Amino acid sequence: MQESLSTQIIALAGLCQALKLVQQVARSTEQDKAALQVMLNSVAVIDAEQPLSIYGDDTANLATGLKLIVDQLGDKPQKDVELTRYIVGVLALERRLHKSAGNLKQLGDKLQHLQRQLQHFAVTDDNMLASLADIYSTCISSLGGRIQIYGQPELLKQQSVQHKVRALLLAAIRSAVLWRQAGGSRLNFIFKRRKLVAQAKQMLAQLPSSSL
Repeated sequence: MQESLSTQIIALAGLCQALKLVQQVARSTEQDKAALQVMLNSVAVIDAEQPLSIYGDDTANLATGLKLIVDQLGDKPQKDVELTRYIVGVLALERRLHKSAGNLKQLGDKLQHLQRQLQHFAVTDDNMLASLADIYSTCISSLGGRIQIYGQPELLKQQSVQHKVRALLLAAIRSAVLWRQAGGSRLNFIFKRRKLVAQAKQMLAQLPSSSL
């Protein structure tokens, strides 16, 4: 995957959008179903020719994530501290994954099996969510540094909600992998913050008004 600012933005938008969905799932039974499907499907896209192919070949699919980049990295005084904490946690987990050859091999094998399953089931089916959650628990959580999720306790106790949260965290890891492959790093948030925001705004401006 080529290193470029536009690819970094696509990856970062995917990361933010997946984690925003984690927040929604942890607090409500209502979620953006279209965005949920896009993010979960991204997990199984391993060898994309273009970065946007990971997210359904449509920038509009990442509109929420692009807005979050502007809000979180822009000059808006109020930031979503919880979302920032999740982003930091996922990027740290991805770095651990990148250094673990065993976990990477295991993850690759499981994702190949996932691709075969998706030929027969929708990614939002309960059994698929359970499979995605298992991949996250086996290949990612085992690395340590688990992410503490905040929300409604009565929801977070439900197994179906736990599966969906873990599945979305796996989608966030997928975006974090793309972020690293595109040359993204923690220093980018310091030294390239304005460039990232400007690029996100530019991509949002090119979307049809119905996507905003």
